[in-house]
Amino acid sequence: MKPFSNFQVSSSSKNKNLASRRSFITSAGLIAGTAALTGMIPGCSPAVETPKIWKDMPLILRFRPYELQLRHVFTLAGSSRTTTADILTELEWNGIIGYGEASLPPYLVETQDSVSQFLSGLDFSRFNNPLFIENIMDYVDGVAAGNHAAKASIDIALHDLAGKVLGQPWHRMWGLNPADTPPTSFTIGIDTPEVVRQKTADAAGFSVLKIKLGRGNDKEMIEAVRAVTSVPLFVDVNQGWTDRQEALELCQWLAEKGVVFVEQPMDKTRKEDIAWLTARSPLPIIADEAVQTFDDVLLCHGVYSGINIKLMKCGGLRAARKMIALARALGMKVMIGCMTETSCAVSAAAQLSPLVDWADLDGNLLISNDLFEGMTVIEGKVTLSDRPGIGVVPL
Repeated sequence: MKPFSNFQVSSSSKNKNLASRRSFITSAGLIAGTAALTGMIPGCSPAVETPKIWKDMPLILRFRPYELQLRHVFTLAGSSRTTTADILTELEWNGIIGYGEASLPPYLVETQDSVSQFLSGLDFSRFNNPLFIENIMDYVDGVAAGNHAAKASIDIALHDLAGKVLGQPWHRMWGLNPADTPPTSFTIGIDTPEVVRQKTADAAGFSVLKIKLGRGNDKEMIEAVRAVTSVPLFVDVNQGWTDRQEALELCQWLAEKGVVFVEQPMDKTRKEDIAWLTARSPLPIIADEAVQTFDDVLLCHGVYSGINIKLMKCGGLRAARKMIALARALGMKVMIGCMTETSCAVSAAAQLSPLVDWADLDGNLLISNDLFEGMTVIEGKVTLSDRPGIGVVPL
């Protein structure tokens, strides 16, 4: 993908000294980034050439619609689709571009029109320093309630831009060890036994699979997978079960089949039934549709064993990191997930993966028209790059 404009990354000036650079970082409240800018961290050379003179100029926002093409029909408990609507964003400052994205599957309230309308109403002329992430996102959050995917597209682009300014990936700036990333699951949608067996065989490079259930053929789905592989399984019911006693019996059967946890077994409004199931199930019960934002984490405590955090639901990296901290304080398990997305949003979420128990970061692998190169999966494990920001480059 070509950038949305012809601007190029600014070249270095030879007229400013080290003191001016340190002064800039100090004023931004990010003293720790100084070493990255001055090349004082061994092995951490910035991937973007950092200008010695930063112009006092506002952030520039660009965005455009895009349609993600799925490799296979994607079937959940309540729907099927072959495409996912998307909005791609760019934030530019001093010729450096940060990339973001809003993925909009049909079960979200947001659409391409609503995201475009929200983004069109933002005024970034008031901001001339991309490192003031808290101030900028406080402004974005205050423009209108909701619009979480739209806000995530800004948050991701802003983190990418700020990381490029500092010349470092976010997992490093957060002090996270890339060796601590978990394996990621690969998703197998609901289908016929023949197709499921083929999809499972095609996913032989993954050490864990995520199986979609909830359409009445659950045991058939699991048996088809087990005919091909013995790897651990995550199960996602997408609110498809209706009877709590039958749900408990299925959880007991799934535990015997090497399943690790069950995600969103019943409708999110049935808190009492889900709490009942969580208290009796041999498998952890993980919230997905029931948890979107920071405020939902506390509401899930005592109802679920853990939560699945997705950037499109919560509003981006800033919000997701706060949700992880709260869930951990409450003794809950944490999963980092994704929608069907390009490598842009998936790589952003991957920056947080060393903090979680489980990862489901395969959304970019489910589409045929990715626009970025970013996080990779090596022997089933989330593998982070050393590129600055969220670690992506346009193809």
